[in-house]
Amino acid sequence: MNNQMELTFSALAQNEAFARMVISAFLVQVNPTLSIISEVRTAVSEAVTNAIVHAYGEQGGRVVLRAELDEDKVVIEVEDFGRGIANIEKAMQPFYTSQPDEERTGMGFSLMQSFMDDVKVVSAPGSGTLVTMKKRVQEHDAD
Repeated sequence: MNNQMELTFSALAQNEAFARMVISAFLVQVNPTLSIISEVRTAVSEAVTNAIVHAYGEQGGRVVLRAELDEDKVVIEVEDFGRGIANIEKAMQPFYTSQPDEERTGMGFSLMQSFMDDVKVVSAPGSGTLVTMKKRVQEHDAD
C-alpha cells in the first residue's frame, strides 16, 4: 500500500525549512540513507523556494506539497497558483534567473535534476506551476 500526504502552506520564506522537515519525517518510514534524505530535502527546498520567490513575489499565496511513498520510491509534487512560467525550457537552463537583481543563482531546477531521478515541470503564464519529482529511496538487493 502506498502512503500519501498533502500539505498546504503560505508562500512565506520561513515555510521552506518547514517543508524540508515535513518531507524528511515522511521519508523516515522507509528507512532511507541519510544521503537520500539530504538529496530529497534539497530538491524540495529548491522547488518550494522557486514557488515562494517566483510565483508570487510580494503578494503572497499558497504552496501545496504532496508526496506518495511506496517501498522503493517517492513521488513529490510542489504546486503553486501564481504567475507561471512562460518558457519552461529556458527556466530550466543552469544559471537562468528571472530575477538577476535579487542575487539568485538560477540553479534551482539544475539542483532538483541532479538530486532526483526525474523532474517534470508543467506551467503556463497566469496558471501556476506544478513540479513533479521522483526518486528511488531504497536499493533492491541483487540476487
